[in-house]
Amino acid sequence: MKEKIHPKYGQTTITCACGNVIETRSTAKDIKVEICSACHPFFTGKQKLVDTAGRIERFRRKYNIKGQ
Repeated sequence: MKEKIHPKYGQTTITCACGNVIETRSTAKDIKVEICSACHPFFTGKQKLVDTAGRIERFRRKYNIKGQ
């Protein structure tokens, strides 16, 4: 590897809008994010599932398309 071309890799903190703080290592210092694994709906189990099958069936009935 070439010397003196790589960025400094050190301790940093990632701060979420919800207040969660994560200590890690990165080339960037003090990262601020809007959403993290502690408040994201996918990870907390509060994700809203969308019923697309109903929409597809209505589309097929509307345009008289036979399903496969």
